[in-house]
Amino acid sequence: MIRLFPKKRAKGRGPAAAERALGVRFRDKELLALALTHSSFAYESAGKAADNERLEFLGDSVLGLIAADYFYGAYPDSNEGDLSKLKSSTTSTAALARFARSIGLEAHIRIGRGEEKSGGRDKDTILAGVFESLVGALYLDGGTAAAGDFVLPFIRSPFDGLPSGAPFQINNYKSALQEFLQKEGLPAPQYKMVKTTGPDHRKEFVVEVRVNKTSLARAAGPSRKAAELKAAEKALKSFFGKKIEDLTPDTFIRKD
Repeated sequence: MIRLFPKKRAKGRGPAAAERALGVRFRDKELLALALTHSSFAYESAGKAADNERLEFLGDSVLGLIAADYFYGAYPDSNEGDLSKLKSSTTSTAALARFARSIGLEAHIRIGRGEEKSGGRDKDTILAGVFESLVGALYLDGGTAAAGDFVLPFIRSPFDGLPSGAPFQINNYKSALQEFLQKEGLPAPQYKMVKTTGPDHRKEFVVEVRVNKTSLARAAGPSRKAAELKAAEKALKSFFGKKIEDLTPDTFIRKD
């Protein structure tokens, strides 16, 4: 039985504390411990610990299958392109990191001292990777049903208000901006790094998106990719205004 979004965060470390905090149950506790072990921890243990990279590989595929199956059934009128965008919106690094933070996964990752000092416990890439590893471990421990019980509430929640029968267009901001500019006969947007601020473990990146020599928008984010996405979002909203409605931090719906 898997319980999502626990009311209280468990104290302590180890698989038992992680189970209580994350709302999961494992027959094989070693699988859970492995899922929570980042490569930096394994490296610093001088070969005494394995890392979660194989589970991350498996979990990525399991997540993709569960998401694809859900959207295929939930939106029977959507074409392959829209289904792909729906799926990518819930399996992207940013989305998985957001899911991980929502259950406090960062507190239970076994991470190396060096990575800890550089703020690794809060990095999207690490959080997303451990989330994938957890899904892979659940799949090995309890099959597709166990992995699905855990994952599906995360996948469904951003789309609760999305009409299943009404027409809509879904896209991510960077792709949509490029498509829009191409339709207008303009060159592809260029993203220029303006500056970075803050310490190494909490840098902020400021990016400007341009067409030819014209600036469309400027935005900041915790990574260059995040800043580019935000700049593309600001540019698109300057063109379409209220026709664009945020779906997730990565994607939007455009209503005609």
